Amino acid sequence: MYHTLAANTHNEKFDNLRKRYAFFEFQSYTIKEESDCFRLTFNFNLANEFTFQPQSVIWKRDFFLKNPNKMLLETLAFNIGMVELISYWKAACPPLVIIKPFKLSENQILWWKKLYFNGLGEFFFINKIKTEFDEFMEIQCHTTLEFSKISISASEKVIVPVGGGKDSVVSLELLLQNGFDIIPLIVNPREASAGCAAIAGFPPEKCIIIDRKIDNELIRLNGLGFLNGHTPFSALLAFISAFAAVLAGVKNIALSNESSASESTVPDTNVNHQYSKSIEFEEDFRNYLSRNICEQLNYFSLLRPLNELQIASLFSRFEAFHPVFKSCNVGSKTDSWCCNCPKCLFTWLMLSPFLSKKKLIGIFGNNLLENRELQKTLDELMGKTEAKPFECVGTVEEVGIAVNNLLLMDRNSETPLLEKYSNHNLAKVKNDFEALINQFDTKHFLESKFEKIVRRSIYG
Repeated sequence: MYHTLAANTHNEKFDNLRKRYAFFEFQSYTIKEESDCFRLTFNFNLANEFTFQPQSVIWKRDFFLKNPNKMLLETLAFNIGMVELISYWKAACPPLVIIKPFKLSENQILWWKKLYFNGLGEFFFINKIKTEFDEFMEIQCHTTLEFSKISISASEKVIVPVGGGKDSVVSLELLLQNGFDIIPLIVNPREASAGCAAIAGFPPEKCIIIDRKIDNELIRLNGLGFLNGHTPFSALLAFISAFAAVLAGVKNIALSNESSASESTVPDTNVNHQYSKSIEFEEDFRNYLSRNICEQLNYFSLLRPLNELQIASLFSRFEAFHPVFKSCNVGSKTDSWCCNCPKCLFTWLMLSPFLSKKKLIGIFGNNLLENRELQKTLDELMGKTEAKPFECVGTVEEVGIAVNNLLLMDRNSETPLLEKYSNHNLAKVKNDFEALINQFDTKHFLESKFEKIVRRSIYG
């Protein structure tokens, strides 16, 4: 049955799978309101051979509306399913995708194809798959039922997704310090995310908690050698946050994506690990939401005008969060820093201009600059290899300035990891650092009341 998985090249495996599994169906979805939650279930079918039923559970809260707009929830649930399907489609990449719950317009189909194609850029790159936008997928809708835009009344409260890293902490604190009424949202809580919310004053009952479950059948197929790789999780977060906003009667959804997220991971290509965190996706999503679903929902990234060094500078002031926050994906299950991955090294470098070495060692448990095994990782972050690490890390410029700043600060100390770069011309370091720390990217979607607090955080 699985003989098609054997192939001499990656593209041959891709082609064989597409021939063997010719279509993928989004069959249906359900919203089941239970006593303590809303349960979303999606029904997918891969070529009549495998079925998947991923679920997301949104736990009820006292601040949810008694009568949220049910038709709008139906529309958003369907669109959440449109994002979820990509995780299952990618196992065999069938050339035909059949949508049964709703009919999509031609423009909507193009919107989804763009998200899928760019959101899977890393997946195609890592798996060495060569395909084109016009050929990787055809979307057909086997229904005449369309969804329509719906208007609602919503409060000025702000939903803030919290992941447990430094960025969402900065958003929480900036909004709280300026008197905004906020509701943290956490998907699949872990110690770092729940801990950061708690330090900000939000125990679980004051947060929107969502548990998302991958169907075990997909995990089984991955073990059998089907295709696997990165998918645009932040696009799922966008739609599921909108669903939560309707339940809570809230207008604003404030992400914590920075300007740096828009830089390609592979230079001179559209391959970006952070595509669904980019300004391009943010603009596309805002347009899709307002034109097709609901004009009142205001999705934006509060930190979009800022770069990673600026965010690290702000975060360094919020000392209560330092023992709790975690940005390491490798150590996420054990709530720890692995101290041997791109995220750990990048976070250390960004914080290094603003926290002492002693404080950094206190956070990470080790001095990462003494770990020579991180040399290849540093080279990747510095843009000296084919691609940056496929992680949520900042730009090559930001890393270079942070490294040069470290070299300038520690001229007389031995730093094994940085020796390779110690001969760089450091004359411009101070000016480059000051320019970056005072930057303000004007390409953003912040209403003036939000823009003012971000500007004030940088310029005083």
